Amino acid sequence: MNKEIKHSILILGASGFLGGNIYKELCSYFKTFGTYNINNRQLEKNKHFFQYNFEEDDIFEILNIVKPSIIISALRGDFSKQVLLHQHLSEYILINNTKLLYLSSANVFDAYSKYPSYEQDKTYSNSVYGHFKIKIENILLRLPKKQVVILRLPMVFGSQSPRISEIIQNIKENIPIEIFPNLIMNATTDSKITQQIHYIINRNKSGIYHLGSSDLVHHDDFIKDIIKTLNLESKALYKQVYTTNDDRYLAVLPKYNLLPKNLNLLSQEILTELKI
Repeated sequence: MNKEIKHSILILGASGFLGGNIYKELCSYFKTFGTYNINNRQLEKNKHFFQYNFEEDDIFEILNIVKPSIIISALRGDFSKQVLLHQHLSEYILINNTKLLYLSSANVFDAYSKYPSYEQDKTYSNSVYGHFKIKIENILLRLPKKQVVILRLPMVFGSQSPRISEIIQNIKENIPIEIFPNLIMNATTDSKITQQIHYIINRNKSGIYHLGSSDLVHHDDFIKDIIKTLNLESKALYKQVYTTNDDRYLAVLPKYNLLPKNLNLLSQEILTELKI
C-alpha cells in the first residue's frame, strides 16, 4: 500500500465524464489532482482541483505545483490546441521522468474496415477526429517507452455516460436514434476503464493497450439491446445509416498487452450494468 501513496497523479479533464470517474477511482489510493475548465463552485473549494483552460492557459504552472509522477490526459476540445499541449507535456515528461497515460480512440483505425485492430497495427484514419488522435499518439511514441501508456478506447457506455443520456433524450423528444447495421464494433464501460487504469498504474505498465470488450457486436443490435435494457423499446424510433454496402469493423482488440481475466469485459456485462 505504501508504494501506491508515493504517486502524485494529475488528471487533465477531471471534470469530464471519464476524467471524473478516473479521479473517483484513484483518489482514495493516490495523491490525486485534477483540472476543470468551466466555473464550478464545488471544485473551486477542492484544493486538489485546478481551473485550467488548455486553449488559453499554460500547463507548466499546475505541473510545477503538483509535480506529478503520472499525468492522465482525458481532455476534450480544440484539436490543434490539444496537439500543442501534448507537445509541451512530452517536453516536461522527458525532463522530469514522469509517465503519461493518454486516452486515445478506436478511431485511429477508422480507415481500416475489413478486420478488428490490434496494438501493433499501423494507425490509419479517414476522420478529422482519428487524424488528431494519431497526431498525439505519434508525439508520445517518440518518448521513452516506459514513460507512455496509450489507451485506445472503443465506444464507452455506462449509466451516466453521454451516449446513454443522448439515447434517453432522443427517445423523450421522439428523435430517431442512428444505428449502423453494417458496423461491427466492441464497446466498454467507464467503470471497467477506471479499474483497468488503476491496475496499469499499480503494476507500472507501459505501452499500448486496447481496452474494448473481448467480443464483437453489430452496432444496430447492441443499441437496440441497450434500449431494451432501459425498458424504452416501445418508444424508440430508429434511423438506419449505411456508410458501406459491406460489414465494416471499428474494434480494438488486445493481442500483446493482455490484462488479467477479471479486468476483461464482455458486451453482455455492459447491458447488465445498465439494468435499473
